[in-house]
Amino acid sequence: MPDPRFFEDLGPATLTELASLSDARLADPAEGHHLISHVAPLESAGAGAVTFLSDPKRLADLAGLKGAACFLRPEHAAQAPAGCILLLTSHPQVSWAAAAERLHAPRRHDGSVQTVHPDSTLEEGVRLSPSVVIGPGARIGRGTYLAPGVVIGPGVAVGRDCRIGANAVIGFALIGDRVSIHAGAVIGEPGFGAAGGPRGVVDLPQLGRVILQDGVTIGANSCVDRGAFGDTMIGENTKIDNLVHVAHNVRLGRNCVAAAFTGVSGSTVVGDGVAFGGKAGVADHLTVGAGAQIGASASVFKDVPAGETWTGFPARPLKRWLRETAWLSRKAGGRGTKGPE
Repeated sequence: MPDPRFFEDLGPATLTELASLSDARLADPAEGHHLISHVAPLESAGAGAVTFLSDPKRLADLAGLKGAACFLRPEHAAQAPAGCILLLTSHPQVSWAAAAERLHAPRRHDGSVQTVHPDSTLEEGVRLSPSVVIGPGARIGRGTYLAPGVVIGPGVAVGRDCRIGANAVIGFALIGDRVSIHAGAVIGEPGFGAAGGPRGVVDLPQLGRVILQDGVTIGANSCVDRGAFGDTMIGENTKIDNLVHVAHNVRLGRNCVAAAFTGVSGSTVVGDGVAFGGKAGVADHLTVGAGAQIGASASVFKDVPAGETWTGFPARPLKRWLRETAWLSRKAGGRGTKGPE
């Protein structure tokens, strides 16, 4: 279920209604009266939920569905387990997105209060600068300072002794103690999710959160996207430089550092103590092991083992990159003929 602090429940809706919002059709029209209260990812969908399957590599995950409804392509219907209600469509993810927008809506500032909402909670010693906006249900811990122009969204929790810089925007987030978020940073906006459908490319709802643990620093004008469904998480004492992008569902471990212009793509898992040089880029759904070091401007397209140093484009172990670079230099200069080992 999406966190009710950040998302309003608009349900329930019948399966007939949800099917009508897209090009889906019920495999058994007699099932159309069933009520759906929420959307869920495939791995956690249960009774009262609707999910989707678009990647054939995940067909085995259908076996775990019990009492849920599922958007999927007609050619995959035979592999669905008994008791799973099927909505057949050529665009499962787009149909699921339409259902998500019907059942859940992000909580927003309603405009009725211009500054601090009366339903927010501020502990003793919170310091507010001019033009700060705090939404309903937000909580700010003791000793926290909010610079001019800060916007705290509905339901956001900010811990104690934090420092939030000018014009920072925080939404859909739970933030620990002693966290520093510098000027212009944006925490909790939607991650990049889009899918093609019969009406063109559509945005996919992002129904997750951001969790910043104690002691985290987020640099100026950096962005940390909220999860697509689960959480984007940054571990204790991790330090993010200016102009860094952390995409949805990324898990950064404790005591990591990321220099300016680093980009970590969606659903990548980074272990404790990892260091990223400036302009390093990491592709999605990868694992970077604990203690690894990623060189400046490196482009990582494969899992990086713990403790290794990788650099280059595409990134590879440092010693290998040095050998290849030396060989290329010799060849370019007309010296030597032996290739890299």
